[in-house]
Amino acid sequence: MTFQEIAAIFIVLAPGLAAAVAGLGQRFLGDKGSMALTTTIVISAAVLAGWQFFAWSLGGQSGAAHTIVLANWLNVNTFIADWAIRIDALSVTMMFVVTSVSAIVHTYSIGYMSEDPHRARFFAYLSLFTFAMLMLVTSDNFIQMFFGWEGVGVASYLLIGFWYKKASANSAAIKAFVVNRVGDFGFALGIMALVFMIQPAAGVDYAQFGITQFSSIKFDTVFAIVANDAPVHVIGQAAATPIQSVTFDFLGVHVWGLEMAAILLFIGAMGKSAQFFLHTWLPDAMEGPTPVSALIHAATMVTAGVFLVCRASPIFSVCEVASNVITVIGATTCLFAATVGLAQNDIKRVVAYSTCSQLGYMFFAAGLGGYGAAMFHLFTHAFFKALLFLGAGSVIHGMHHEQDMRFMGGVRKPMMFTWVMMLIGTLALIGFGIPGTDIGFAGFFSKDAIIETAFASDSAFGPFAFWCSVIAALLTSFYSWRLMFMTFEGKFRPNPHAHHDDHAHADDHSHGHDHGRHAPKDGRAPAHESPKIMLIPLVLLATGAVAAGFVFKPQFLTSNADNFWQRAIVRDSDPMYGPHGVHPYGVATETHAPAEAHAPAADHAAEGAPAAEHSAPAVAADHAPAAEGAHAEAHHELPAWVIWAPFIVTMTGFVGAIIFYLLAPSVPRRMAENGGPMHSFLSHKWYFDEIYNFVFVKGTALLGDVFWKVGDKKIIDGLGPDGVTGVAQAGAGGLSKLHTGYIFHYAFVVLISAVVFVAFVLLGQGR
Repeated sequence: MTFQEIAAIFIVLAPGLAAAVAGLGQRFLGDKGSMALTTTIVISAAVLAGWQFFAWSLGGQSGAAHTIVLANWLNVNTFIADWAIRIDALSVTMMFVVTSVSAIVHTYSIGYMSEDPHRARFFAYLSLFTFAMLMLVTSDNFIQMFFGWEGVGVASYLLIGFWYKKASANSAAIKAFVVNRVGDFGFALGIMALVFMIQPAAGVDYAQFGITQFSSIKFDTVFAIVANDAPVHVIGQAAATPIQSVTFDFLGVHVWGLEMAAILLFIGAMGKSAQFFLHTWLPDAMEGPTPVSALIHAATMVTAGVFLVCRASPIFSVCEVASNVITVIGATTCLFAATVGLAQNDIKRVVAYSTCSQLGYMFFAAGLGGYGAAMFHLFTHAFFKALLFLGAGSVIHGMHHEQDMRFMGGVRKPMMFTWVMMLIGTLALIGFGIPGTDIGFAGFFSKDAIIETAFASDSAFGPFAFWCSVIAALLTSFYSWRLMFMTFEGKFRPNPHAHHDDHAHADDHSHGHDHGRHAPKDGRAPAHESPKIMLIPLVLLATGAVAAGFVFKPQFLTSNADNFWQRAIVRDSDPMYGPHGVHPYGVATETHAPAEAHAPAADHAAEGAPAAEHSAPAVAADHAPAAEGAHAEAHHELPAWVIWAPFIVTMTGFVGAIIFYLLAPSVPRRMAENGGPMHSFLSHKWYFDEIYNFVFVKGTALLGDVFWKVGDKKIIDGLGPDGVTGVAQAGAGGLSKLHTGYIFHYAFVVLISAVVFVAFVLLGQGR
């Protein structure tokens, strides 16, 4: 076993072991011992993951993709799932992101959670979360991925509700748990659909497709079959059918099997990554818990959905309908979250909606086939979003746990270092840079690549995604500078109803007074800079927020991208940066049927043609953002206005924020006080919570009442135990009335009985 393999095993398993030891052995280790153990292990894993990532990206390592089998797990016919660690560019990138963010969070938490009486348990949860994420991103089959997927969900629930005495934290944890289970149900159904469709057909030599072990849930098997349009045996169907032509009836509708499976997989990604319709849990989950647990969700967990789509890019690249769904949902999320972020006042909630919006960018990029651009933005986003969350945590700590920006101001002078870090994070988030050059912060390179991919796309939904992204860039710049100005500039605005959370922080600053009384005469906020243990991680993240873009652009997108990604993602769908043309699983994309051959499912049903005769769905070459001619189109050949559009809207948002929050701060204050339909619409987050509460919460409660009062009490109990009991009681009550105790009553009953008996006998003889 090589050192690289030993390092990979340590990276994945060590955080899980540390979590178990810290959680179960707290009595022996103590709080400091538990914190030291988990932090040391995760930092060590981050160092090794960083070494692996730099070896892959900057070291030019080639041909090293492989799988480390830890144990044989499930083996039932073709349902084969090993517990394994998949090593390729995608997993190496995610291991680096997960462990580096986790290491920074662990280090930061030493200072932020220093006075919490349950910090050992908190650190155990953090390490458990890290282990589950690593299991997810290093999986080589869908079952192992689902195992890590659910493990992350459990750890997420524990972290969000860590301060369980806070009502907001409890409600946020419940909402996150329920909404994520909705998405997970779709993910599980998608896996079932793949198993249903992908069974070996008799007489087919799958070795020709590079399949050495046929497994219906193993990535290499599934992706090779999909890419080669190999014949498979569908459960319940007699004839072997090419996988891209598999159809069946679902609720009376003739559907493409692979399209349906892809959409179900994406529903799982929607829940985990808080996309439109399943987004409602994310802002609450970011506002209620600790800033550090909010960060680890924003920078790692929510990226799991993007990772799933990119990992399954060989499936999505041949599913036109599913890719269009991803594009529309992602672009809508991008715009929706940006609009809502305009009206939020909680500093963490603003950053949370920013996270939701940036995830929308990643998804619609993947939907348009730009998997490399999506992963690049995921990578850079981890740095600047972690920086913003920890910067917000530093502000909250320095402001004695105040989170409402309306009651801040004047924070820059007492917290100059935090201000500089937040400024760097803001510039990276808005994608500030000089178009046509390599001068810019991390978000400049990755976000602009996504916007340009949307413009170059020949998808019907490419223009929609492009304009959503441009408008969202304008709004992102505006609300990001709004956060900076409301928090750090102007005079301190004390909270007339100041109070402190009842969480376990017991530092010297939590004295429960109105801090406005202690404000310096120069208008500065009564704030203090955070301890060094909380500031050092900010420096590391700021370095990534500045340099990650121009340093790693060649590996993710341009000159070295093919050598870096290899078989990890479908690369023929990144048209902005040169031609590719070969599918990662060995299929020449130009041999596939054109997109026009993908007729609607209803037409197939009407024709009544057998499945084998259906035209295959559109495939990678035609689904790509640009066709063969545009594949060769270089970045500089885009129209100038497209290249400069992100810069122009970013500067427009900056100027707008200066006008409203520095030059005329009374204007937005009056607008908020006066309300109005638009402000109410945005502050209520498009009324999604109210709609969901009315339709699902109250609807479910009403349905429950019907089942309880009618189904259970009246039908089941009425005809069952209660009914039998009632009949018995009524009968017993009637009989009891006959027992009067008077002898003449009994004589009368005997006489009547005798008359009835004699009459019965006589009537019988008369016959």
